[in-house]
Parts: sequence; C-alpha cells; structure tokens
Amino acid sequence: MMRVAKSAVLVSIAAAFTITANSVAAQAYPVKPMRMIVPFPPGGATDILGRYVSLKLGETFGQQVVVDNRGGANGTLGLDLAAKAPPDGHTLVIGQTGNLVISVGLTRVGYDTVRDFAPITLLVASPHVVAIHPALPVRSVKDLVALARARPGELNYASTGAGSAGHLGVELFKKMTKINLTHVPYKGAAQGFTDLMAGHVAMIFTSVLSTQGFARTGRVRMVAVANAKRSPSAPDIPTIAESGFPGVEVTSWWGVLGPSAIPREIITRLNTEIVKIMATADARDRIGGLGADIITSTPAQFSDYIKLEHAKWAQLIKESGARVD
Repeated sequence: MMRVAKSAVLVSIAAAFTITANSVAAQAYPVKPMRMIVPFPPGGATDILGRYVSLKLGETFGQQVVVDNRGGANGTLGLDLAAKAPPDGHTLVIGQTGNLVISVGLTRVGYDTVRDFAPITLLVASPHVVAIHPALPVRSVKDLVALARARPGELNYASTGAGSAGHLGVELFKKMTKINLTHVPYKGAAQGFTDLMAGHVAMIFTSVLSTQGFARTGRVRMVAVANAKRSPSAPDIPTIAESGFPGVEVTSWWGVLGPSAIPREIITRLNTEIVKIMATADARDRIGGLGADIITSTPAQFSDYIKLEHAKWAQLIKESGARVD
C-alpha cells in the first residue's frame, strides 16, 4: 500500500512541477525574437494582417516579430512550414480560408488542419467582390454575364491560387450562370491585381479587404459583392444576388495559429494579447477601414469554426465541380 501511495505522491509532484514550469515559461515568454509566417507574397490581405499583428505584438512583448513571407501553392507551403516549427510559441502563422479548409479538400497537402495546428484566434472576415479592369465594358454582373456569353472562354479571371476561395467562388458562379471564364491562378492577390491593372486579365474575385485600396484609386472597378448584404465599407456596390444571381456568397476569413504542441498557457497569453490588439480603435480604423469585419475568438471557438468551414467548403467543392489540375 505504501508503494502505491508513494508512487501517487511522486506523480502528483511531477504534475505540479510540469504545471509550474509551464506557467513560468508563459510568464517569461517570449524569450527571443518571434516569426510570423505569412503564406503569401507581400501586398495582399494576408500580408496586411500579418504585418499589422506582428508590429503590435512586437510592441506588446518588447521582442521583434519578423514577418516571413512564404508564398506558393495557395498558401499551403507556408502553412506546412509552420506546422513543422518548434512548438514554443515563437513561430506563428496567418491561416485563412483557402489553405486551412479548401485546399485540403482539393489536393494533397503536407499537414492535417485539425491535428497539426493550435488555433489561437480568428482575426477578420471579408466578403469577396467581383472586380474588373476599368476599360472592360461592364457595369454590372448582368453585363459581365452577357459579355462572357458573347465571348465564351475569352475572358480570364485572376485568383490567389488554384483551390482558393476566389477560384471556388468563380467556378460556382460559372456553373450557375452557364458561362465560360478562363482561370489564371497567382501566388497571391497583389500579383493578380498587378496583371488586372495592366489589362492582362479581365477580372479578379477576391476579398473586399484586398480590393478596396485599388478601387479607391480607380485602378480597378468593383462590380458586385458576394455577400447576403452590401459591405459597409462599399455601400454603393450591389450584391451578386441583387444583380439577379442569388446563391453566390463567398467570404474569406483569417486567423492566427501555431504548431499543435504549444503549451496551453502560451496559447492563452497570445490569444489575450491579439484580441486586445484587434479591439483597439487603431485596428478598427486601419483594418476595418479596408473592408474587413473584426471577428476575434477564443482558441476553442476558432477550432470549432475551422471544422464547420471545412464541411461547408467540402459541399461547395462538390457543387462547383472545381478541381486543381
């Protein structure tokens, strides 16, 4: 009996020591510069968010947070890199709709969205918008459909990658309207917008967050929002449903994650600090002003949200018939 009791005491002491060690580690964290992996090239929505959160976290922690842009394969390369990083809380990643829940249903990736990541918090959501080159003779979705039917296969559209929300959304739109558009995938939104403004592609279907800055300067024209209601940041732009084509509603979202084995105490601290950052007036002005809805969460809520979105997009993939060639 004494052996059992002694063993139980030792286990209790070991458990208490582990909890105390983790608590001390969380209080001391971070102990060195941090890295924020942004799985897309500079200039797009993911980069904007990654740089903003990194700057503010650096100010909060008194440690530099280095932005590491790792574009390619619709953001899956950067996410794979983050999944394999040391789980000490010093490497974080900005995940989003495409690389967390869409690509995994279209192609083989090097990570498991649920198993390999520790969700920390959602950041923002932003509806998608149909944006075109200003010279295109299109003022509405009806005009776009009519032009595409008159010139089948001649109009091309940019996306942030094969398997992105923009790719899936347009494929669903094509199926519903019985038009033929040619897909041109890019490594990120910034490159797609560069070619759109140069006239190399006719349109792009991506978030208001990515589009708003270009639209305000007149370099691209927003035609319709893929949402149930108009965007508060672009109230003059009708929805696709208002234009006579209901059923195409696509919203992208972004959040912060880390490798799956990060200590719970560090996850809690990161969640607390990032939620505080996104609740500031500065975040509302600088991020919300670009057309994003700030939607922070607890780690558990973010985990549940990822699972729900995975199921939703699996159905949309089936409905659209989209595939990655």
